[in-house]
Amino acid sequence: MIKSPTRQFLPLIAFCSLGIIWGSNFIFMKWAADYLTPTQIVFWRVLFGFVPIALYAVATGALKWVHIRLAKHFFVMSLLATSVYFFGFAKGTSLLLSGVAGALSGAIPLFAFIAAIAFLPEENRSVRKSFGVMIGFAGVLIIANPFGSDLAATNLEGVAYMALGALSVGSSFVYARKYLSAHKIAPVALATYQLGFGLVTLALLTDFSVPDAFWSDQRAAVGLVIGLGLLGTGCAYIIYYFIVGTLGAVAASAVTYIPPVVALLIGVFLVGEPIQLSSYFATALIFVGVFLLKGSKPQPDRGPKPSSSDGES
Repeated sequence: MIKSPTRQFLPLIAFCSLGIIWGSNFIFMKWAADYLTPTQIVFWRVLFGFVPIALYAVATGALKWVHIRLAKHFFVMSLLATSVYFFGFAKGTSLLLSGVAGALSGAIPLFAFIAAIAFLPEENRSVRKSFGVMIGFAGVLIIANPFGSDLAATNLEGVAYMALGALSVGSSFVYARKYLSAHKIAPVALATYQLGFGLVTLALLTDFSVPDAFWSDQRAAVGLVIGLGLLGTGCAYIIYYFIVGTLGAVAASAVTYIPPVVALLIGVFLVGEPIQLSSYFATALIFVGVFLLKGSKPQPDRGPKPSSSDGES
């Protein structure tokens, strides 16, 4: 049976689309930050992202009553992979140029490796991987520029919040591997549970008094509801699981290379952000570091795993 050209290239189209969606998240967060607090941004993002992915999980029969016994792990995942992760990125993006924040998001696999070394004794501590971490963090250090003459706090503070978000989601991969992988829960179900628990937690912490000026700014409102929520969180998860199912988890993880580039391009060409040449060099170093981590002794691709969604922003 001959596949139609559209069906044949659908995984590739989905792959590129996901990279663009995740890469554009940073400018949407930047626009929303003009009116909302980071906590408000995260709550509305999770709310509008939870709806499509929950419907998808129900439609595919991924949710099981037996999963209730793992509720405490879902709660921890909701903190690591949703609430703290999104908050760190929202706060960091509000303090940095959106393109620079996007470039820093490429360091997520570096933090995931450090967490794995700390909590997974079986993790391979090769010289190549260690060298990759050092190169990647050299890129982060260049962007942070802690020894520069202009330390007007926002640069270093913004990098710190981005690092917090990256460390949080990086740790979530290790937590999922250690406590959830053995239960063979469908990734879409895990995402539904973690977003659901995160939504409840955020509802207790969020100030819902959104200024009228936000809803009047169509760019900011549409960017948050559609860009960050429906597309950047809900549909992005669904697209990612489709890619994992068709291309495999190893190939799908390569999508993490696209968002930093997209964020930089949007910042420079669509928004006109004055991004320095050193930021491009730093982004390249982060890419090299991630490549060394992912390129060391590749394992057979066994399909989707709960902890395989690294790189989402």
